[in-house]
Parts: sequence; C-alpha cells; structure tokens
Amino acid sequence: MQLVALVLAFVGTISPVRQQDMRSSYHAGCPIAPAELRLVRVSYHGFDGRAHVGALVLHRRVARDAVTVFRRLYAAGFPIRRMIPVSAFRGSDDASMAADNTSGFNCRRAVGGSGWSEHAYGTAIDVNPVENPYVLNGRALPPAGRAYVARSRVRRGMAVRTGVLVRAFESVGWRWGGRWTASPDYQHFSLSGR
Repeated sequence: MQLVALVLAFVGTISPVRQQDMRSSYHAGCPIAPAELRLVRVSYHGFDGRAHVGALVLHRRVARDAVTVFRRLYAAGFPIRRMIPVSAFRGSDDASMAADNTSGFNCRRAVGGSGWSEHAYGTAIDVNPVENPYVLNGRALPPAGRAYVARSRVRRGMAVRTGVLVRAFESVGWRWGGRWTASPDYQHFSLSGR
C-alpha cells in the first residue's frame, strides 16, 4: 500500500478591509485611515499538522510582502498556532499574545513607549508570540513565553537568526525585533525595523 501526502495549494488573497475585521482594533485618532488597510488571507501550517487559512489586517503597501512571506513559510512547513485579526480579542494585544495569535494591525501605542506602535500603521506582524516572546526588562510578554526566553534550545515555531521565518521576512526587506539588543522582541517583524 502506497501512502500519498495531500499537499494543498497555497492561498494568498488581498481584499478591502471590512468593519468587522477592525471594529475593536481601530478607533478615532489612529495614525492611518481604514481605507489604507487590507485584509490579507494566507495559508499556513498549524501546530496540528494541518493546513489552515488565516487572516491579517495590514497596510495596503505591505500586503503583497506578507503574501510572499507566508507563501515561503507554507512551502517550508513552518508552523503557526493561529492567525486572526486582533479585533477577535477586542483589540487587546495581551489577549492576542496569550492566545499565541499571529497578528498585524492594531491601533495602539508601542509597549514601553509613548509613540505609536508599528502595528498602528499596519506595517508590523507578530508571529507565534508564545514561542517568540518580547523580553522587556527581563519579563516575557506574553508570560507563557517564559519557557522560550532562552533561545539556545530551538523548538517548533521559533524565530531564529538563520531560520526560515527570519529569512522569509528579510527577503522582502523587513527587519526582525529579535536582533534588538536591549529588549529583544522575537515575535516582531516590521518594515521600518522599529
């Protein structure tokens, strides 16, 4: 008996964002208008070993970059826990991170700062926050990421310097927060490097 693996074709679509995709993550005073945002749907491999289609809200100018990145990750079989807009978590970055959610746009201030986060511009993506925590003043964000602060033991879903996740984002000119020296943000990828 011969086993045949079913490989599903990658899906990558870009469409106008709907109010329901950002109802809790967008508010008056945000630095960009909703018309500048797009809903990006892409295939990904879950930690369950199955193919899924997830959604990110991103700025229209980086939507194609995201499709390129996730096409590469899909081809490599890189696992992602889940991928839904932050509005599903009522705009709470903490709740989205705790759910190990890969996310894009969220109109919020930068953690530990007073300026806008790159997420507020739709030009940043956080990938697998539990496996790739933000280490701020020695604390892991989210707290469940504590087990992943020591980066020497590489496990599934982690971003590592020469790994497929970091290379995929760098191939489109994005920068990885894991290279920050003071407070590395292993989940964070952005167009600006901030």
